Amino acid sequence: MIPDVKAKLLEGKKGLVVGIANDQSIAWGCAKAFRAFGAELAVTYLNDKARPHVEPLAAALEAAIVLPLDMAVPGQLETVFARIGEEWGELDFLVHSIAFSPKDTLQGRVVDVPRDGFLTTMDISCWSFIRMAHLAEPLMKRGGTLFTMTYYGSQMVVKNYNVMGLAKAALESAVRYIAAELGPKGIRVHAISPGPLATRAASGIPEFDELLHKAQETAPTRSLVSIDDVGMATAFLAHDAARLITGDTLYIDGGYHIID
Repeated sequence: MIPDVKAKLLEGKKGLVVGIANDQSIAWGCAKAFRAFGAELAVTYLNDKARPHVEPLAAALEAAIVLPLDMAVPGQLETVFARIGEEWGELDFLVHSIAFSPKDTLQGRVVDVPRDGFLTTMDISCWSFIRMAHLAEPLMKRGGTLFTMTYYGSQMVVKNYNVMGLAKAALESAVRYIAAELGPKGIRVHAISPGPLATRAASGIPEFDELLHKAQETAPTRSLVSIDDVGMATAFLAHDAARLITGDTLYIDGGYHIID
């Protein structure tokens, strides 16, 4: 369900949302919020297997552009941005909500991580955002906002998060550098760090239910974050009212990250 928002604060803005897998995805929560605020959207789906799950959601968003995007397939990312350039000629925001690590790499100790698994993790989870920023820059002619999704495990050792913590730490550093480089063009960059969420991606983390319980018991608000909470906060940051906020990691977790 798309949130009921009366003010179309992002009307006239156009954005790309990457990472919708189903209606539990963080990217879906963001896409709903952006659309509710009046933005026009382009969305991607991973592959033919994911397409039947994403297309109905894209239809609900009235997405103008719906294309496949698998970072492991050469040229697909460039095709997405070329299509946006052809149809829109501009881009106001980008939501990057993808990460991946091979199972044997993610579930093993960091000290035992194989080189190929490490490179795959960094490529999909970090470099993909850098590449998207590169392709988005010439389309953001009037400035814009780049978003990526991170997690508390980038800063603290979280049990079973393992090599993904390294990738997210690199991603957050990339956010700072890209913000510094693109800021003079009016392009803002944000790493969004939600609290634990029961998404498909999180299902690959062992003992994740225990992590959810701990977050709910410990967070100052005593509540778990939802994809809609993340979406609405993210959408606000794309508005001109947030034009001087950039380059940081913004926690949307009920204050969980401040508690020892």
